[in-house]
Amino acid sequence: MRKLVFVFVLFTSFCFGQNINNYRAVIVPLQFDFIQKNNQYRLCTLSKINLTNAGFTVFYANEILPKEYNDRCELLYYDIVKENAFLATKFHIELKDCSGNLIYKSGTSYTKEKDTELAYSKALDGAFESIYKLNYKYEKIVITTPAVALKNEVVSVVPVVSPPVSTAVIEKSISNLVYAQATPNGYQLVDASPKVVYKLYKTSRSDLYIATKGNSQGVFIQKDNQWYFDYYENEQLISEKVAVKF
Repeated sequence: MRKLVFVFVLFTSFCFGQNINNYRAVIVPLQFDFIQKNNQYRLCTLSKINLTNAGFTVFYANEILPKEYNDRCELLYYDIVKENAFLATKFHIELKDCSGNLIYKSGTSYTKEKDTELAYSKALDGAFESIYKLNYKYEKIVITTPAVALKNEVVSVVPVVSPPVSTAVIEKSISNLVYAQATPNGYQLVDASPKVVYKLYKTSRSDLYIATKGNSQGVFIQKDNQWYFDYYENEQLISEKVAVKF
């Protein structure tokens, strides 16, 4: 007897705050909370394929981004959420901004398929149905100068020009020593608590890692035999010297 597989998708989806079309790309992580290793069950690959087909520009979290994508607050951060379900697989997709605020939540997909890899694939495809319906197309936010009517005349409002942002690098030094613990795709750096302070992701260079610290994303790089966490904050490059023991 052929096994019947039911996949249900709740098409209710939610958008919060800024229009999703105002974000120029999506970052896909290499792992999700419910899997044990990078790209297990090809979930990362399938996610990138579906997002690309839905019109998004997509990067993996360990990729070095082109300079036009350096503003992390113009990017969305992708996650698959596995919901509790008895003898079933239940997924929805979340897209968050650089501060961790939820911008979009997909419809929920549900399947009773017993094979894990097949169930994950079916549930993910179901969750993407609502994302395809977004008809995403990137729209850059353009701020225009308004005109003010005064005594039947149109007077242009002269914008106040802010002084240019300094291109100088702000250097910081972190005094507390952190310790490197190997992970499947790099390292995590922990303090004496122990608390994870930094997460490092391997690149093709031994002296350069993609790195995150809380909501900050940048690179962890060795310069003059010292390690630095370089990232942007308010359009300003910050170079944070870190004492680390590998």
